[in-house]
Amino acid sequence: MMLNIRQFLLFLSLFYIVPNAFGQDEKKSIELKKILDDIALQHNVKFSYLEEDVFGHSIFPPPKSLPLKAKLVYIANRTLLSYKETGSYIVIFSAPKQDTKRLCAYLIDELGSPVDNAVIQYTPDSKKIVTGYDGYFELPRNITGSLYIDHLNYEPISVRISDFTDDCKEIVLKLEVVNLDEVVAERYLAAGISKKKDGSFSIKPKKFGILPGLIEPDVLLTMQQLPGINSIDETVSNINVRGGTHDQNLFMWNGIRLFQTGHFFGLISALNPNLAHEIKIFKNGTPAFYGESVSSAVDISSRPKDIGNGSFTIGSNMISVDFYTKIKASEKANFEVSARRSFTDVFNFPTYTKYSKRIFQNTIVTDLDNSTDVNYKSDKEFYFYDFTGQYHQKIGSKHDLYVDMIGINNNLDFTQGTITNRVVTEVSSLKQLTLGGTIGWKTQWSENHSSDIGIYGSYYSVDGRNAAIESNQIMEQGNTIIDAGFRFSDNLKLTPIFNLRTGYQYNEVGVKNSDKINIPAYSREVKDVLRTHALIGELEYDSEDGTLHSRVGLRGNYIEQFTTPYIEPRLQFNYLFATNWQLEVLAEQKSQTATQIVELQGDFLGIEKRRWVLSNNDDIPIQKSRQFSVGTTFKKGGWYISLENFYKKVKGITTSGQGFQDQLELRNDIGSYTVYGSEFLIQKQFHGFYAWLSYGFNNNDYKFEAFSSKKFPSNFEISHTINTAAIYEWKNFKVALGSKWFTGRPITLPVSTNPISNGFTSPQIVYSSPNSSNLDNFFQVNFSASYVIKATKNSQLQLGISVINIFNKQNIINRYYRINSENAIEVVNTYALERTPNALIKFSF
Repeated sequence: MMLNIRQFLLFLSLFYIVPNAFGQDEKKSIELKKILDDIALQHNVKFSYLEEDVFGHSIFPPPKSLPLKAKLVYIANRTLLSYKETGSYIVIFSAPKQDTKRLCAYLIDELGSPVDNAVIQYTPDSKKIVTGYDGYFELPRNITGSLYIDHLNYEPISVRISDFTDDCKEIVLKLEVVNLDEVVAERYLAAGISKKKDGSFSIKPKKFGILPGLIEPDVLLTMQQLPGINSIDETVSNINVRGGTHDQNLFMWNGIRLFQTGHFFGLISALNPNLAHEIKIFKNGTPAFYGESVSSAVDISSRPKDIGNGSFTIGSNMISVDFYTKIKASEKANFEVSARRSFTDVFNFPTYTKYSKRIFQNTIVTDLDNSTDVNYKSDKEFYFYDFTGQYHQKIGSKHDLYVDMIGINNNLDFTQGTITNRVVTEVSSLKQLTLGGTIGWKTQWSENHSSDIGIYGSYYSVDGRNAAIESNQIMEQGNTIIDAGFRFSDNLKLTPIFNLRTGYQYNEVGVKNSDKINIPAYSREVKDVLRTHALIGELEYDSEDGTLHSRVGLRGNYIEQFTTPYIEPRLQFNYLFATNWQLEVLAEQKSQTATQIVELQGDFLGIEKRRWVLSNNDDIPIQKSRQFSVGTTFKKGGWYISLENFYKKVKGITTSGQGFQDQLELRNDIGSYTVYGSEFLIQKQFHGFYAWLSYGFNNNDYKFEAFSSKKFPSNFEISHTINTAAIYEWKNFKVALGSKWFTGRPITLPVSTNPISNGFTSPQIVYSSPNSSNLDNFFQVNFSASYVIKATKNSQLQLGISVINIFNKQNIINRYYRINSENAIEVVNTYALERTPNALIKFSF
C-alpha cells in the first residue's frame, strides 16, 4: 500500500512538473538564426545576413500570430540589428543603436483577422497613413498626443502614443457598431455590402469582397443575392423584387433615371463596376425623395465628397475591356472618366458563346418559327459599350459643383443570306442607346444645414429592324423616352435628435412608339407627355443613446395632365430593444406612370420585346402600391440572423405588362397583384471564413376582374428560394462557392395536345386555368476566386476566375406553346445559362 502511495505521489509531482518544464521550454531563448529560418518558412520570404551579425543573439521567439513586419521590429528592438526589405528578400545587418528602434502597431478585428486600408491620422501635422493587407503600420519616434484610427467597416478609435512600447502594439477594432447612426450590419453576405439603419442595403464596389459566380462588383447581379430579390430569367433587365416586374423598380445614377440597365440584353450590368462609390437599395420604407416606382429603388451615386488623389485602373474579362481614371486637376477639382467596350465582334471566347446561346434562343436570330438555328447562311455581329464622365469642383469652403454624363449602348446586326436562283441577303438589327447628363450644386451652409439643387436629362431609345428573307417584309420599330427635370432638397438639423428634410421635384417625361411595315403598308407613331410636380417632407429622429432611429415622410404628387393630386406616406422605424436584437418596421405607399408592356412576342426581334408607355389614366392606369413589413435581427459573436415578413399590393397593372404567353397574351385587362411572404438570413463569420444561407417565401396572386379566372398565381411567383455561400479570404486570396435553388415559375398547360379549329378560323390552343402548373425547380452551383498581387505600395494586379453553373445543369426558365407549320401544338423551352467560365485581369495604380 505504501508503495502505491509513493508511486501516486511521484506521478502527481510529474503531472505538475512536466507541463511546467515544457512551458519553460516554450519560452526559452532560441538562436536568432533558427528564428529567422522559421519566419522565412512561415511567410515565404528569404533572409540575407552575415554570420557574424547574427551569431550570439538568442531571444524569445516572437508570437506566430504577428504580421511579418511586426516580427522584424520585435527582433530589431531586442538585438539592435536593423533590416531592409527588398521584394521577398530581407537583409539583416548591424546598425547604430539610435537607428534600430521603431514605433509600430498592427490592427486586427475581434475575430483576429488583420484590418487593411484603415486610415491612421496623427499629430502634429495631421498626417495620414494607410495600413497594409496585414494591418501593419509604422510611426515616427518623435510624435506625441494620440492616433485617430478610422475604417469604413469598423468603429473609429483613438490610441494614446504613450501607450506604445518598444514592440508593435496590437490594436483591436470592433466589428459591431451600435453608436453609429446608420450601420446595422457590416459585411452583409460579402465585404462591401452592409445593412443600414434607414432600411437600405449599401454596396460599395471599391470595398467589394467576393460572391459565388462574380469576379467583379456587378451591382445588379450582386443585388440578386439579397433575400427577396430574384430574376425570373437570370438577367439584370428582369429583376423581380418581392414579386414585382422589372419596370416597377426605380434605377438612378447620380439623379438620372435609367431606363436601360443591362448589356447583352440583360446578362451583364450596364454600369461599369470600377465606377460607383456607393449603391443604396430600398425594398421598402423608401425615402419620400424617390418616386416613380411601385417596387424597389436603386440609387447609384458616384459623387465623392472629397477631391482625393488621382488613380487609374484598366482591366479585361472574357467579354469586354474597361478602364477608369481619376485625374486631380487641382486641390479643388478633379475629373473622373470610365469606359468599357466588348470585343465580341472580334473574338469569340467561351463566355460569349454561352451568353449568345442563352440570350438569342427562341428569337428571330435563331428563327422564331422553328426554335433552331436558321437553315440558311446567317451571321450576327454584337457589341456593347458604356462610358461616363464626371467633373467635381469645390468652390470656397461651402460649395460643390458636380457635372456628370453617361452613355450606354447595345448593338446587334444580324445578316441572313440564301442562294436559290440568285443571292439574297437581308440585314436585321437591334440597337439600344442611353444618354444622360446632370448638373448639381451642393452647399453646406453650416454644420447643421445643407442644400442640394440639380437639373438632369436623359434619352433612351430601342430601334429594331426585322427583314424577313422569305417574304421580303421589313418591319421597323422604335421606342424613345426623353426624361428631364429639376430637383431641390434642404437638410436642416433642428436639434441633436431631430432632422428635417424638405424638397421639390419637377419632372417631364415624353414617350414615343413607332411601327412601320412595307408589306402590307402600315405605319403608326404615338407620342405622350406627362409633367409631374412633387412636394416632399421628412422628419428623422435619432435617440440620444442611439437605440432608436425613425423617419416619417410624405410625398405629394400632382400630374398636370390628370389634374389630380395624390399623397404617398413613407415610414421607417428601427429600434435596438436589447443588446443584440433589433426591430425594424417599414411601410410605404408609392406610384408610377411609366411602365413597360409587350404588344407582340416577336417585337424587336423577340429579344427586347418590351416597350415603355405612359399612363393615360384610362386603359393604362397609374400603378399604385402599398407595402408593409416587420423584421428582427440578432447579431453577436460573428453571427447575424434576420427574419422579415412583408405584405405588398399593387393596383393598376395590365395583362400586357405582365408578359403572358397563354390565353391572356392578346388581352388588355386591368388588375392587381397581392404578394406576402418571409425572408430569412443566417450568416456566420470565422477567422477569414464566413458562410451564409438565405431563404425566401412568397405567395403572389393576380386578380383580373374582367377575366373568367379572376384570381390565379402571378407569372413572377417564386414560392421558395434558397441561396447559400461559403467564402474564404486569406490575405490577398479570396474564394467563394455557392448555390441557388428556387421553385419553378408558374406556366399554363394546353387542355389538349391538338389545336381546336371550327373551320372558319385558324387553329387555336385551348388552355387550362392560367398558371395552374409549374416548371421544374431551378438549381445552380457557382464558383469564383480572386488573387491580388501588390506590385508596389500604390499599385496592384488583380486576377480572377468564375464559373457559373459548375455542374452544367439544364434548367428551364420559361416555357410556352405554339402551333407549328403542321398545325400541331409544340412546346418551346427557354434554358438558363450552361456552364459559363469567365476570367479577369485588372491593374490599378
